[in-house]
Amino acid sequence: MEHGGLESMPLWLSIPFGIMLLFIAIGPLFFHHWWEQNRNKLIVSLVLGIPVSIYLIFNGLTHALMHQILFDYVPFIILLGALFVITGGIHLKGDIQARPSINTLFLAIGAVLASFMGTTGAAMLLIRPVIKTNSQRKFKVHTILFFIAIVANVGGMLTPLGDPPLFLLYLRGAPFGWFFGLIGEWFIANAILLIVYYLVDSYYYKKEKLKDLVRDEVEIQPIRIKGSFNFFFLFGVVLSVAFLNEHYIHAIHDNHNIAFVREAVILLMAGIAYAVTNKNMRYIENKFTWHPIIEVAFLFLGIFVTMVPALIYLKENAASFGLSTASQFYYATGALSAFLDNAPTAVSFHNLALGMIDTFPGAHLVAGIPEVLLTAISLGAVLFGAMTYIGNGPNFMVKAIAEENGYKMPSFFGYMFKFSLVVLLPIYIILQLIFL
Repeated sequence: MEHGGLESMPLWLSIPFGIMLLFIAIGPLFFHHWWEQNRNKLIVSLVLGIPVSIYLIFNGLTHALMHQILFDYVPFIILLGALFVITGGIHLKGDIQARPSINTLFLAIGAVLASFMGTTGAAMLLIRPVIKTNSQRKFKVHTILFFIAIVANVGGMLTPLGDPPLFLLYLRGAPFGWFFGLIGEWFIANAILLIVYYLVDSYYYKKEKLKDLVRDEVEIQPIRIKGSFNFFFLFGVVLSVAFLNEHYIHAIHDNHNIAFVREAVILLMAGIAYAVTNKNMRYIENKFTWHPIIEVAFLFLGIFVTMVPALIYLKENAASFGLSTASQFYYATGALSAFLDNAPTAVSFHNLALGMIDTFPGAHLVAGIPEVLLTAISLGAVLFGAMTYIGNGPNFMVKAIAEENGYKMPSFFGYMFKFSLVVLLPIYIILQLIFL
């Protein structure tokens, strides 16, 4: 396959992409203080991205580079930024009894909200009330672990707003409503997790000291919500993503002047939400800072630029990778999503599937690939993002907030060996056996 001046994409040009993902994986573990500076993340992105950009431009691949930036990176950051700003204006507070049924209800609500306000938004909205509610209990770390799995990951499966990899697949042609077709997988996964959590929490609840349970029953604060009008703007974003696209407005495909109408409306919603939200509530009560979204913007700039050669290489060499079934795509996507970032992983395997259409003759195509492969990629990316702290963005944020409040969270490998490998992986295998 010819790309400009290149007969085929060399594999070595994917090295910067690998280095970029390696920095994301090991940065928080081995040089945390240096890596936590957003300026250093931008430096890494530019150092790796600029040489790749120059190479692509001089080899006639300017269009591929610009398409990646304008039609993937820009919409991606605008959506995440808007969800971040809007949900940052919603404050939930209170302290009710930390019974297993109440905690399970919190997680169930989070599982629903995650698909419509994003896993990050749902996690940031609910994590502090969950921590406050369980403050009188001694055994509570397990609640945060299940919170990461359900609210920060598995719950976000039903819409492109739920998890970044799904939005990128939506940008590649998967209809907004297609993700609702995963409701069976969503329901089974969350139902099993909630049942397991209820049993585990019931076990630990019986081990609590009586005086702690009495304190929990006495120290009650009603649940209150502030900034609820922001749900209107959140609903506006949902409608924009669902309907302001070429599936419903065919002119968007051909007219570049209105190609970004969706992003313009989303920015408008975020701007109004920011302007009308009480600043004291946003910055003091919600402890809102711009650091997380700037971090995402800088990191994904490097990811999206450096991954262009990798995407082209995967599409050209799909047949040689030995992946031929939906189950193989599921576990391969999942394995990389657990240790890298699940968003670029999903895009990479989508491009791999683009080169395998002939392997599935007569298959129904969605987003240009066999539907069964799109299902496998979507499930693998979303579910396995919970396998490690670095699999999905909200995981580390939830861990950090819990530790700020005195929780002794497991280490990186402790999380895997004590939780994800023994609790999550068996459930994910069951899902594969049922649905793939």
